Amino acid sequence: MSFPYSRKSKSEVDTVLIADDFSSKLKNGMIIILNGDLGAGKTFFIKHVLQKFGINNTNSPTFAIVNEYMGDKVFYHFDFYRINKETELHDIGIEDYFNDEQSIIFIEWGNLFPHVLPKKRIEINISYINDNEREFNFIEYE
Repeated sequence: MSFPYSRKSKSEVDTVLIADDFSSKLKNGMIIILNGDLGAGKTFFIKHVLQKFGINNTNSPTFAIVNEYMGDKVFYHFDFYRINKETELHDIGIEDYFNDEQSIIFIEWGNLFPHVLPKKRIEINISYINDNEREFNFIEYE
């Protein structure tokens, strides 16, 4: 997988295979943004990436804003969906998380606060086609 990259998923099994492929690209210090409508599969994708690192208790951080997972690597999983103002992200110390070079960060709904996002990141845009099909578009920003 090299970026930009696009791939269609016709089933949950396909999505798991895409997550497996992507997990092999992850390195400490990476920040990954996932955008897509409700039900597009953002959390499902992250859950299967993290399983490759021995983490099997992943859930959506919608109400917690951020979940921390420790497995073979340290992961922070954010969800910006319920954030009302950019200042809320600064209040929780988002910059400190971004500066943690020993972790990998996933952010769902990052497109809601684009000015907060670091320039260097990978964005995964998931387009809902129907109940079973999705299109994954991966873009790397340097």
